[in-house]
Amino acid sequence: QVQLVESGGGLVQPGGSLRLSCAASGFTMDDYTMGWFRQAPGKERGFVAAISWSGSRIYYTDSVKGRFTISRDNAKNTVYLQMNSLKPEDTAVYYCAARNSPFTFSATTPSADFGSWGQGTQVTVSS
Repeated sequence: QVQLVESGGGLVQPGGSLRLSCAASGFTMDDYTMGWFRQAPGKERGFVAAISWSGSRIYYTDSVKGRFTISRDNAKNTVYLQMNSLKPEDTAVYYCAARNSPFTFSATTPSADFGSWGQGTQVTVSS
């Protein structure tokens, strides 16, 4: 049974940094594309970043390029999202997602294309 558990969220001031982690269990992450999505109140869940099983393909939504970095450690079955220069508009619940490979994805991949989800972790950017 696929399980994803996010951690690392919290309250941070504008310009600050957070590192989200997603621990996967019940499957071998090597075979999966991993992604991060976010959902702000009153908005749909939207794509943030995704990384292929090997790490060779990475996509980001335009609003986080140059500020966020997705990475993965298949040996630890964990995927990360390093978030720097955080802005109030980054405030949302952040969700980890997994989809077994092969899987063609891009920055416009909808959340429905990912089959497994974590419970989410709240990120609040406020002074």
